[in-house]
Amino acid sequence: MPPRLFAELSDYIQKTAGIRMPPEKRIMLQARLQKRMRKLGHQSYDSYVRYVFSPEGTRLELQSMIDAVTTNKTDFFREPYHFDYLGEQGLPALVRGFGPRLRFWSAPCSKGHEVYTLAMVLAEYAQRQRGFDFEILGSDLSAFAIEVARRAVYPEREIEPVPMPLRRKYLMRSKDADEQLVRIVPELRHHTRYKHMNFMDEQYSVGEKFHVIFCRNMLIYFDQPTQEKVVNRLARHLHPGGLLLTGHAESLARIHTPFVALEPTIYQLPE
Repeated sequence: MPPRLFAELSDYIQKTAGIRMPPEKRIMLQARLQKRMRKLGHQSYDSYVRYVFSPEGTRLELQSMIDAVTTNKTDFFREPYHFDYLGEQGLPALVRGFGPRLRFWSAPCSKGHEVYTLAMVLAEYAQRQRGFDFEILGSDLSAFAIEVARRAVYPEREIEPVPMPLRRKYLMRSKDADEQLVRIVPELRHHTRYKHMNFMDEQYSVGEKFHVIFCRNMLIYFDQPTQEKVVNRLARHLHPGGLLLTGHAESLARIHTPFVALEPTIYQLPE
């Protein structure tokens, strides 16, 4: 892909999805787009990019291109400190402040690993806290990731981080042992819903405000002005006194937001 074409496409991706594509990502971008090019019969990057920029391509191919370039790296119980914090400190405080019915938002949710990890933690807490109930919204830019999350079916190799007692409670193995697949139990799935969303949009249509927002490992792909816009939009959908959790490599220290830090990567919206 010629540098000129890469610059044009990377600028388009950043404006559309907020994802920075510096020059060192050119080889990665080329590799990820080759499968789409082969499927559509394009022999050159120039032909493919011109198609994406066309009215037909924008309608039919833009989402597939975004799915190809977004990173869906995720795991169950990734960065477990946040889940430990919720179970030990966060949830008791939130229940005292807001009552036993809490709303959570995983933004972005990728393929659902974070949503179902959180659902397991909350279901365990519900066994200790009478009357506790919860709803989790998962949102992501990738339509493909959202569909995986809705199906809630995962290869057995991906459940390694899930503690064995939780596996026994919340995962169902496929009847066909050769498939080596598991599915999240209905008792957890009914607490979740999913919504395809572009976090570059000015407005987020997510309904009532949340008590906790997980926004982990998305901000690192944005430049500083975009980080600030997105975090302030998220703040509009959080109850005062609610929590925002970010990834271990992310910090709000250099951007202007209403949040105050409680602990590293754990922020609260002042009341």
